[in-house]
Amino acid sequence: MSRTVQITVDCHDPERLARFWAEALAYTIPGPPGVRLGEGEDPITAWKRFIADLGIELGPENMRAAIEDPDQVGPRVFFQAVPEPKTVKNRLHLDVRTAPGLDGDERMDALEAECSRLTELGGTRLRRVDPDPPLEHGFIVMADPEGNEFCLD
Repeated sequence: MSRTVQITVDCHDPERLARFWAEALAYTIPGPPGVRLGEGEDPITAWKRFIADLGIELGPENMRAAIEDPDQVGPRVFFQAVPEPKTVKNRLHLDVRTAPGLDGDERMDALEAECSRLTELGGTRLRRVDPDPPLEHGFIVMADPEGNEFCLD
């Protein structure tokens, strides 16, 4: 039997990264258990209110956030605050499948469009690798708002 995974990201600003990655992956930020969110209500604000109503005081060092696949196919991504800074290139990164089934200029145009969208959300473009058939289809390397590298593929 296969196992499911949760991807956990150590970071300084869980809320910011959760919002960025929710947009990048077309995921949702779930609300607190038993709380029905109104139209347009921010789930992170609802979590803060929920936790405060429980009488729990959270400092920035205790902040957490999560995102989930609305289709319940992809893994849950959990963001937790840690005190130490990111000091080197991450050894594990995500490849965000942005242009499945596309090749050549059509593929690279789709990757460029997504790169522009994610840059507006706080991502950083690092480099582009153009197609070089038969082995390389082309991709764009980016970093999230805290410098974690990922590829648009």
